[in-house]
Amino acid sequence: MSRVRPVPGGRAVEVEPERVLGWIDRFADRHGATEVRVAEAEVVITAEDGATATFATRGGTSLLEVVEKLTEPRRIGLVLVRLGGHSVGVAFGGKVEVSATDRKQVHGRIRAGGWSQQRFARRREGQARVALQAAADDVARVLVPRLAYLDGVVLGGDWQALDVLRNDRRLSGVFSRAEDRVLDVPEPRRTVLDEAAERARCVEIVIQDTRATGPGPSHMDTGEGA
Repeated sequence: MSRVRPVPGGRAVEVEPERVLGWIDRFADRHGATEVRVAEAEVVITAEDGATATFATRGGTSLLEVVEKLTEPRRIGLVLVRLGGHSVGVAFGGKVEVSATDRKQVHGRIRAGGWSQQRFARRREGQARVALQAAADDVARVLVPRLAYLDGVVLGGDWQALDVLRNDRRLSGVFSRAEDRVLDVPEPRRTVLDEAAERARCVEIVIQDTRATGPGPSHMDTGEGA
């Protein structure tokens, strides 16, 4: 499974930790001989043609040690929120252990003007407030008591909805543990949470390559077909 998102100057691709070494080999095949530098917090791979691939580590002084540590199972908190729906859980080794999923009705926008539009907008704002409050309550109930046992938190969904939760003081500890990446997910359901648990295991590799920064993911940099 590979997922790609744009980043400034390139792309970030999700790669299962067991496939990282094979991905690096294919990167070298496509870009030329590589130099691997293992730093304190990241690995930087520089290819002959100038392309680079970078990913964060969790310890290790050699590439093999780094990958070995990346494959170790972790307990991850998951917070997936979109307007009207959320799914929250704890996963270990890519499998959900405990979860809460809910959906609240939030009407879509209308184009009609006048008083009816204003009344509809107020109703929609009220529905959104109720939905996001329910999401925050579930995060507080499921994740906050388990924070001490979590190795990290992965977020997913809508940035604006997540920002509302971020402002809830009860959840400050949850968001302080969150990774920088935000998973792009559809309406959160339990099946979506299961998929997010598997994706949370993945190593996010950032590729900087001027030849592959055009529209759409490049097959050569996603590791597809491996």
